[in-house]
Amino acid sequence: MRVKICGITNLKDALCAVKAGAEALGFVFYDKSPRYITPQKALEIVEKLPPFVQRVGLFVNSTCKEINSTCKESKMSLAQIHFDANETLYDGLDFSYLRVIRATCKEDIIQFEDEYRIVDAFVESYGGEGKRVDIDWFDGVDCSKIILAGGLNAQNIEELKALGFYGFDVSSGVEKQKGIKDSNKIEEFMKRAKN
Repeated sequence: MRVKICGITNLKDALCAVKAGAEALGFVFYDKSPRYITPQKALEIVEKLPPFVQRVGLFVNSTCKEINSTCKESKMSLAQIHFDANETLYDGLDFSYLRVIRATCKEDIIQFEDEYRIVDAFVESYGGEGKRVDIDWFDGVDCSKIILAGGLNAQNIEELKALGFYGFDVSSGVEKQKGIKDSNKIEEFMKRAKN
């Protein structure tokens, strides 16, 4: 089971997540988020990470040029497109990307079923609110290319593993407060996700 810890704002949290076994770290380049980080600050963290850790830049309502520039400046591995973008934007990206499906119904989660994608619950604030997608929507769905996000924590991760998701993307479920992670919550989440 692969895990991304999102909303990283400092080196301590980044290293804790990696040590606990997270394959990827998420950096939020959306300035209205309480987990916002500048590209320069993200780069300072990225340059101190061990090898083989994916660095994922999260973008909301950004242009193709902004995404390419920020990913390059902060040494991201890929871009997480957390808004409804047209295909022209995707075609213009110089980086690999993950679409985010902000699901409002079961039909939403089977969009782009040939791609690896993140499925999150629809919230006006573009995530980080701890809201979970209705798990019944995944009945009969091939989840092997879905990374589940939204409302995840150590208490509910066990029941979700049986659905066969490619991975989990957690943020608020491992925090002390918005933008600051809790090392005990990270360790417990990772232990249960990987067990």
